[in-house]
Amino acid sequence: MIVLGVACAGAIGAVTRYIVDVVVSDRTRTNLPVGTLVINVSGSFVLGILTGLALYHGLASTPKIVLGTGFCGGFTTFSTFAWESVALLEARHYRVTVTNIAASLLLPAAAAALGLAITAL
Repeated sequence: MIVLGVACAGAIGAVTRYIVDVVVSDRTRTNLPVGTLVINVSGSFVLGILTGLALYHGLASTPKIVLGTGFCGGFTTFSTFAWESVALLEARHYRVTVTNIAASLLLPAAAAALGLAITAL
């Protein structure tokens, strides 16, 4: 049942990622892939909250696995970040490439830490 839960949550996460990316990308006019950045930051924040709930408040392992591995795993995307960074580099958008890489490494980590910290209160 856990495998089925992870698969279903992963599918929901992937569809949600697509919707968020389309909505965010349609509203921004920049070479920076803001949609992917928003997805990875928000997904990392949710994962930080789930981790904190498990560590500090006894969240059971099944919802942690289903939501963390399934939904967050299907929602967030390292491969799209990597592909978009290479595409920016190939297009010679050097500053945007560096901005994208720095933001995509720092902001999700900070969001996860924030989510974890909120649950520790």
